[in-house]
Amino acid sequence: MITELNRLVDLVESHLCDDIDVEHLSTDLGTTEYHLRRMFSSLAGMPLSDYVRRRRMTVAATDIVAGDPVLDVAVRYGYGSAEAFGRAFRAVHGTRPADVRTHGGPLRSQPQLRFRLTVEGSSSMDTRLTDRPDFRLVGHAARVPLIHEGVNPHIQAHVASLPAAEHARLRALGDTEPAGLLQVSADVDPDYTEGSELTYLHGVAVDVGTHAPADLDVIEVPAGTWVVFRSSGAYPTVLQETYAASATQWFPSNPWRLRPGPSIVAVLERADDFSTATTELWLPVERA
Repeated sequence: MITELNRLVDLVESHLCDDIDVEHLSTDLGTTEYHLRRMFSSLAGMPLSDYVRRRRMTVAATDIVAGDPVLDVAVRYGYGSAEAFGRAFRAVHGTRPADVRTHGGPLRSQPQLRFRLTVEGSSSMDTRLTDRPDFRLVGHAARVPLIHEGVNPHIQAHVASLPAAEHARLRALGDTEPAGLLQVSADVDPDYTEGSELTYLHGVAVDVGTHAPADLDVIEVPAGTWVVFRSSGAYPTVLQETYAASATQWFPSNPWRLRPGPSIVAVLERADDFSTATTELWLPVERA
């Protein structure tokens, strides 16, 4: 995977002035665009789209300082107008192209990334693989922004809006794995961009033959393999660390890759104030 990501970085560098065909590269590398984007975002700490924009604006700043006309630079890097280019330039550098031309800065350069393998893994991960037939996720769904660290207040408000009796009804409805009340994230941006919208469902898993009440939202989940990470500790910190460790430790060490589908968190045990919890993180995977 390290080789794949470095090939992706090289592709970006050689196509700063052109469209970047990530799908074609993924096929050449024997992986998928979905997996490549997700791993890049997890390991680089930024979406691929952000990295491409930052690199383009880093190189474009050199052209601006050299005196190239702003419109020429804008077109060179794929922008249809000087105004659109100026907005992207300001978002990266915090200043206008005209100011950079006059004063030579300030500039916020994005170095070219290079991924390297760091030998870790002194602590084992509590993981299992399981094949699941078709099942359904039923519950109450809402569109919320993606937040990587800390409690997501939008999800918190959505869950808090449900009466206690509704949690009990959902729990009684669940009849298959993953067991218990579930936190489901679906329709997630492949780049995992902070602030992008996803569908969050608070609900349970049921067999395909189980009737779902008409007032509940339903996500159909096709048959496939799942990797399940079990973790315990401060919530949600340990769970978020488990997400990160799946990318930095588990996927580089195992012949599996992410496939499109919802990610599911099953809360097995929790403190009354939810300060600590034991959870299972379910991620859909396929052989790499």
